[in-house]
Amino acid sequence: MQASKNKNTEKAEPFYRLSVPKQKTSSEIINEARNVLRTLRTRRPFTPAEDQRKLFGSGSSRAPQNRPPSVFSLHASSFDLAESRPVSGVRLNPLDHKPILVTFAKDEYSSISFPKPPADAAEVRKVSSARARLFRRTSHGSFLSAKMAPHHQNEEKLDSEETAMMSNLCRSNDNCLAEQRSYTPFNDESRQLICNEHISSLERGDFLKGTAGNFLFQLRGESDQMKKPGTSSSWRRSTGWKTRLTGLEIETRMNESEEEEIFWHIKILPILHELEKGDNIENLCLACTKLYQALNEGNMLGKRFKRRRVLLKTLYKLVDIDSDPLCLKLAKIILAMKVDGKNLLSVCKLAYKICRNEKNDYIIQNDRLLDCLLEVLRTEDLQKTNEALLYCMGAIKFMSGNAVLLNEMVNKGAVEMFLQLMKQINNIKENDTHFSNLGHLLVQLTATLRNLADLPPARCQLVCSGAVSELFVALEQRMNDRDVCTYIVRILSKLSSYSDFCAALADRSRCYVLFLSLLNKHQKQQDLVIRIIFILGNLTAENNQAREQFFKEKGSVNTLVSLFQTYHKLDLNAQKWYHERGGEGKNHPKHPSEAEDVLIKLIRVLANLSVHPSVGAALAAAHRVVELLVTVLEYKSVDDCEELVINAATTINNLSYYKVKSSAVQDKKIDIAQMLLKLLMSDNMDGVVEAVRVFGNLSQYHEICDFIIQKKIYKFMIALLDAKNQDVCFSACGVLLNLTVDKNRRAFLMEEGGIGKLVDCLRDFGPADWQLACLICKTLWNYSENITSAASCFGEDTDTLLVLLTSLLDEERALDYSLNRDLRDCHKLYWEREFKPVAEKLLDRIQSHRSFLPTVTVTPF
Repeated sequence: MQASKNKNTEKAEPFYRLSVPKQKTSSEIINEARNVLRTLRTRRPFTPAEDQRKLFGSGSSRAPQNRPPSVFSLHASSFDLAESRPVSGVRLNPLDHKPILVTFAKDEYSSISFPKPPADAAEVRKVSSARARLFRRTSHGSFLSAKMAPHHQNEEKLDSEETAMMSNLCRSNDNCLAEQRSYTPFNDESRQLICNEHISSLERGDFLKGTAGNFLFQLRGESDQMKKPGTSSSWRRSTGWKTRLTGLEIETRMNESEEEEIFWHIKILPILHELEKGDNIENLCLACTKLYQALNEGNMLGKRFKRRRVLLKTLYKLVDIDSDPLCLKLAKIILAMKVDGKNLLSVCKLAYKICRNEKNDYIIQNDRLLDCLLEVLRTEDLQKTNEALLYCMGAIKFMSGNAVLLNEMVNKGAVEMFLQLMKQINNIKENDTHFSNLGHLLVQLTATLRNLADLPPARCQLVCSGAVSELFVALEQRMNDRDVCTYIVRILSKLSSYSDFCAALADRSRCYVLFLSLLNKHQKQQDLVIRIIFILGNLTAENNQAREQFFKEKGSVNTLVSLFQTYHKLDLNAQKWYHERGGEGKNHPKHPSEAEDVLIKLIRVLANLSVHPSVGAALAAAHRVVELLVTVLEYKSVDDCEELVINAATTINNLSYYKVKSSAVQDKKIDIAQMLLKLLMSDNMDGVVEAVRVFGNLSQYHEICDFIIQKKIYKFMIALLDAKNQDVCFSACGVLLNLTVDKNRRAFLMEEGGIGKLVDCLRDFGPADWQLACLICKTLWNYSENITSAASCFGEDTDTLLVLLTSLLDEERALDYSLNRDLRDCHKLYWEREFKPVAEKLLDRIQSHRSFLPTVTVTPF
């Protein structure tokens, strides 16, 4: 304040400077942010939803000819039966008799024909008793009916174990054959084989103990070499045989083979028959459900199932039926059978096609397809199956668009699995032949992580599992891949809205270099630029170290200025186009345009950076920065884009705080005042308050004070004291305080009723806001510097002011001790150090210029 002529002299100070000790509490720092420097917040960049699910979005930078197709046809012919062979522990030569597998009607599948009977009738008699029990007729009925294909047609080569098994099962004595023929007649055109088996545990035990043991021995692996002329049972007891299998292993394998055979004929074949004759989709889906349950029950899922090829061929044929519910069940079974090669790719494409249709989300939830796809990601080789993994990950990406499935992913540990996959991809260097193709997979992976980042449990896992490191490795390696960069930046954009992630991100000093490189490389890619700027705004909102680190990076301010100029030009062109098409008479678009949104977030970064003392001082002297901010206020009205204009005014306010040599704000202060006058006269209260704040700082300059008086702006400031809003009154009072420093301007307070309004503000807000109360007292102190009479100085408000000051200086009456301790201590601090010294001086001055004090009743606050 200006020095007073009486004994109470004080130095004139700008309104925002608080006379508190250097050591400040956290409460003080928080409160000072209101009237000194402020950071800005803004909405997260908007990402429009795609009209339909695609492998690559509509905004993808990949040319259609350089990326895998999103739409394709898929048929049974897309699968390769040759790749569906089971894994066998022992590979044997085929037996003499080569049975053909069971086939359904119309030769859709492999056929079973009766093999030629053994030439040696004694061999038949040898196993007749065991076979009689094994193939005893029961009430189970027939398992499979089929036409017999000629031996030279549709003949399938079988695993030697399967060949031996089928050969022995099909050998029958005359009674067995007669029974079968009488039950199911056949002729040359259509022959049917019926195997009815029902072996109790007791019979199975007798079987193994009797002569049938030799038969089962043959089923489990007797080769042609064992049956050469001259060999005998003693050969099996030779040393060589003993080294291959112990007695216990032989018995175990015989039991497993027998049980699998029985389970196949009793449980699986009837279901395959249902699939063959299924007359509608509902029955086929039900049969597939039963098939999966049966395979799971019989431990037949995976690669070691001996009749896997027959089963898969049946399922592949059904893919031609155009039904998503059926294909979903088929995909689940085929994936569970651990197919590889071309079949893995085809079934992943099948799952992709199902998941691409959003209407299928409900059935996908109920059929647990996600488990199968996650298993593919977990077990398959990245480089050998990268195309299959691409469509697998694409299907999972589509699933992540559904809230239920998204939560299911988190619960199943998918986040960690995805990060492991990303780590594998990051280990593939650019000179590797797979590098480019894995970029397609990385797009699907990062798009899925982007969706997961919305969930609190997933965010926690991403922060705790080192996701930041892998994301930045991918960014560095894929700098030229705009799709990958955009998705990763979207992930970081979402996560940076949370303070814990911001802290982890700010610790990586390399992130600023990387962000600047991306901004320079993809300067005109709005979707990428706006998210990087948003992240930088979040990093600099609360972290002083981040402000300093970013500012010190080479070319950081130049990059921001270059972006500012680019998008300002785009915005001007858009605005010109809008007006040329008759937009002046129409309502301006409600949401900011793409260019405006970038400018909003760019200015926010500048405002946040300016909070740091040295950075703010440097920016205040950066003429290009200040000129661009003034340009925004000049060409853009608050009605066109409220957030952009208000952010520009806030940033100018922050920069105007710094008194530095060659200050660009000082050089442009009149231009700024002209632009603020337009904002001040708008109907937007937030804009008005921001303009008043800037005038509060600028009014420290005599030229601005003259401008305020000349343009009658002081009347507006006095009128704002009636706003009944603490922040509005605080800002307006700041301007009035600086105007009263000059004794030649003080009279304006009396002529506009300013004294009474200041007293009203003191009464209304004083006990709740000691900063505002202090500011009012300072304004009245400056105003009354040349006081000769209290009555002539303060008029009819003199008595009210005396009573009010007396009451507010009474600690017991002024401080509310019902508040919690921290808040009460904060109030007491400002009351003691800010309000009390100034209020006591003002009260003493008034009392010393009055002959008597009135008798009044003080109303408690």
